[in-house]
Amino acid sequence: MKELNFEKYDAVVIGAGFAGSVVARQLANRGKNVVIIDKRSHIGGNMYEMYKKNGIRVHLYGPHIFHTNNQQVFDYLKEFSEFYKYEHKVLGKIDEKLVPIPFNFTSLEMLFSENDAVEIKNALLENFPKKKKVSILDLKNHQSLIIKKFGEYVFEKVFVHYTAKQWGVPVECVDTSVINRVPVVLGYDDRYFDDSIQFMPLNGFTDLFERMLDHSNIKIVLNKNALDIVKLDIVNNNILINDKVYSGTCVFTGAVDELLNFKYGALPYRSLNLVFEDYDTDFYQTNSVVNYPNEEEFTRITEFKYLTKQNLQNKTTILKEYPLKFDERMAQKRDPYYPITNQENNEKYNLYKDHIDKISNLYLVGRLAEYKYYNMDSVIDQALMLCDQIENNKK
Repeated sequence: MKELNFEKYDAVVIGAGFAGSVVARQLANRGKNVVIIDKRSHIGGNMYEMYKKNGIRVHLYGPHIFHTNNQQVFDYLKEFSEFYKYEHKVLGKIDEKLVPIPFNFTSLEMLFSENDAVEIKNALLENFPKKKKVSILDLKNHQSLIIKKFGEYVFEKVFVHYTAKQWGVPVECVDTSVINRVPVVLGYDDRYFDDSIQFMPLNGFTDLFERMLDHSNIKIVLNKNALDIVKLDIVNNNILINDKVYSGTCVFTGAVDELLNFKYGALPYRSLNLVFEDYDTDFYQTNSVVNYPNEEEFTRITEFKYLTKQNLQNKTTILKEYPLKFDERMAQKRDPYYPITNQENNEKYNLYKDHIDKISNLYLVGRLAEYKYYNMDSVIDQALMLCDQIENNKK
């Protein structure tokens, strides 16, 4: 990479996932010369899709579903891809039955006696009028004994063991914002998301990224760890590239603790061991995702043909997800997926951010850089807003 003359680039973007790619494209559209660098061998970050030998297109880093209520974000993505409608539905294995997740009235009727189900439904509708969904914590802590017992049942069967597997700690140690991501639905809507816009790119996310980064002002550099050449001069608040002060815009989407050489210690993340399995059958399971919240070591199984709508006979591929701790010493073999947000970790992150904020031409965006759990649409929206801040010199 040393042969690259960075002085001719108005912006250096580190990371070619959604955050970095949207920024690169927007800056290029505004006449800036941009170089985007990624240490992986491909663009697209965790959204990257590839074809297996059996012809199935898989999401290499786990399933990703586009859903949003933000029409502006969807309109932006439609510049780079056609889309087909896809409403995600998830089942969970509870008491040897596959029931809809999030837990709804169908789940209730499948797992409780007819009389109990009617009594619980009536209590829910009476106590939560005009509500479509309710937090499991609101159910557990409710004054009604019927609702409280129901909440404790769902909490035990759906949340306790799944959360412990996913985050590696007892459920009581997990931030309540994580628990509240999956509500209980007061009705029969069995979609996993209730957003008004639910689609998937016609030819996959990789094709979308290729079109997004196809611009004469964008130079793509892969298989390169940008941090080998990009350093921070904290004393003088400068960015150094190949030991020279870089005065252009630098947008960083990676892990901030790595950017500052773990000055305040490593920020903790959860990672995944992703195990793909191929089968010579039309379908392995009855829908795209089945959650396993209790006995099994893995948390869920994804079958990709449901996501891609591919019509391939006697061929299918599934993915089992085994959560595990991310260790920065094993970064070559594992990726950080989920920031573990709590007060202690957020305070440590803010120490890193305070340093970075002093460098006027360095910007952070994305899940790792901001140490925040983002849905896909939120990352895109954040990246679009960041470009406006860069344009107006408002860090």
